[in-house]
Amino acid sequence: MLKKVLLLICVFLLGIVATNIYSYYASAQTDLQLPENNDGVYEYQEENALDKALLMLHTRSNEIASPIDRIREDQILVTNEKIVINLKDAEWASFTDTNSMDPVIDEGAHAIEVIPTSEDQIQVGDIVAYESEYAEGTIIHRVVYKGEDEQGTYFVLKGDNNPTSDPGKVRFEQIKRVVVAIIY
Repeated sequence: MLKKVLLLICVFLLGIVATNIYSYYASAQTDLQLPENNDGVYEYQEENALDKALLMLHTRSNEIASPIDRIREDQILVTNEKIVINLKDAEWASFTDTNSMDPVIDEGAHAIEVIPTSEDQIQVGDIVAYESEYAEGTIIHRVVYKGEDEQGTYFVLKGDNNPTSDPGKVRFEQIKRVVVAIIY
């Protein structure tokens, strides 16, 4: 009986450690190594897995950038009959099953989006819809870096579930909408 209890405790503790290591790796996905590699793709810094695990046990996880708040509380009315969000120029969006933004956005989810009017309205952490020369259609990914170069402001985007950032620098003109609410 004692062996079973000890085995159960060990399995439980291993589960906690494995979950924390997974969470740490997931949160570390936003650490970019700049500048870009020879293919024009931004890559993430690689560290020894043991060093990361030990560091994780001694520190809190890094803050991951979240989308900025775009809908004020006074713009939302919740009653027993309905919910009203007072938001001008909003658009409805649905998504295809690419898995690139799992688990935040997947097929079946819907969103409310707005059209940004300046690059200052787009920050790291925002989820945006943009057009790319590297893919057909509209891509919905998160802004993981905002920088400046000789051509002006650019953004680096990445699907939350993708191992690397999207190819190329994304300019404001390519960004069509910003997600302000996700409805499941």
